[in-house]
Amino acid sequence: MEKLYGDVVRSGDVDRLGEYEVTESSIVAFAVQWDPQWFHVDPGAAGDGPFGGLIASGIQTMAILQKLAVEAVFGKFHILCGKELTDVRFRQPVRPGSVISGTMTTTTVLPEPDRGRVLVGYDVELTDANSGVVLTAVMAVYMMLPDTP
Repeated sequence: MEKLYGDVVRSGDVDRLGEYEVTESSIVAFAVQWDPQWFHVDPGAAGDGPFGGLIASGIQTMAILQKLAVEAVFGKFHILCGKELTDVRFRQPVRPGSVISGTMTTTTVLPEPDRGRVLVGYDVELTDANSGVVLTAVMAVYMMLPDTP
């Protein structure tokens, strides 16, 4: 598939993300390597903890966001780089069995033709099919404009 350039992006565009199923084993495997807190790695102890069970690391939730964003949106475009990820809010825990999806709504499109790029801003929302919104954030990326050397 031929990749698109940032000149086709419009403020108000809404992109729907695919789905990602979170399993107990994926939570534990991720946390063992990147966030080995007991409520991410020990299902028994987590059951007696403040969340009433195992929960995914916030870092894992952001990694899921990135995977879904690349598959549904960024993979279609000539992306130069990410600029920022701000206002990240973890609205509720992600648990084993969660099916994560969401939306990316384009909020800003700021062409920089002299630099051959456009800055595109998004409001992001991830949801769990079972329990509602789990993460919100603001994201911005640079995309190439056509005829950029």
